[in-house]
Amino acid sequence: MSVPPGGSTPADNPPPDVRGFWPDDRIAGAVTDVPLLSRTAHDRGHLSRSLPDPAQGRPVRVLLVDDQRAVPVRDGDGRPELVYDERPTMPEGAIYLGEADGAVYAALRGPRPDVTEGGQIGRWAGLREVGGELGDLDAGLLAQAVGIVEWHERNRFSPMTGSRTTVERSGWVQRDPENGREVFPRTDPAVIMLVHDGGDRCVLGRQAVWPAGRFSILAGFVEPGESAEAAVAREVAEEVGIRVTDVRYVSSQPWPFPQSLMLGYVARAVDTELRIDHDEIEEARWFTRDELRSGTGPQALPPTVSIARHIIDRWVAGEFS
Repeated sequence: MSVPPGGSTPADNPPPDVRGFWPDDRIAGAVTDVPLLSRTAHDRGHLSRSLPDPAQGRPVRVLLVDDQRAVPVRDGDGRPELVYDERPTMPEGAIYLGEADGAVYAALRGPRPDVTEGGQIGRWAGLREVGGELGDLDAGLLAQAVGIVEWHERNRFSPMTGSRTTVERSGWVQRDPENGREVFPRTDPAVIMLVHDGGDRCVLGRQAVWPAGRFSILAGFVEPGESAEAAVAREVAEEVGIRVTDVRYVSSQPWPFPQSLMLGYVARAVDTELRIDHDEIEEARWFTRDELRSGTGPQALPPTVSIARHIIDRWVAGEFS
């Protein structure tokens, strides 16, 4: 049960108009801050979700999320900024995200407007494209907005009775109208791991659907009744046929495509002969630190928005051995 290397899930197939987007980046080693690693500069306000009016007279800044999970963006001073539609009250169907700087933030699913009001929206962009460049407040709100919108899109009916659910608590609960049971947002745990040989090499793999020459670290879903560390060992064995030891946790990253939490690890290979399961991945190879540092290895690495790149950079910089 595999996740394509790099932190994407099987449902994470970008639409045709963005499938070709991939940063031209093949040199690793400058340690990157993962922009979606706990970058939350707003109060999620979990108690306010149960109030009839979570805004309570404060201005509401609404982030419109279209059916491709793109949002309005303008290019500010040195970095992009999300464009919010400020309203006096929570609009119907909006999902409460929390509050910051005296304002309430909400996400609203809907089509892009035909006309950009006031010319404030420079472009529409997705989390992969701009997540690494946003400030902390925008990055945290965008990851949260995309994740909760995905949950609503995929859970319109009760898993217990099949009845269409009703939305409550400002978008954070769906209720089965037949039995009254509440359905809450869920997050799927997945592991993503850099496997090294204890020396100067690590394993990178690639999916057939990726652009030619693009490699990343291995990843996979945690199965029921399984620990994250056991999932690391199992997924590596399944994908490239080697055993690992010294499995160590690095950090985590929300990856709302559609609803994963990526748990990052490094692990040391016990044996080094790769036996690739081509049903899992197309190709896997050992790469040296120098190849990744100099750009003579893969033609493309994961973007800096991803935990995959964060772990690769830290290993190349010598943090893990």
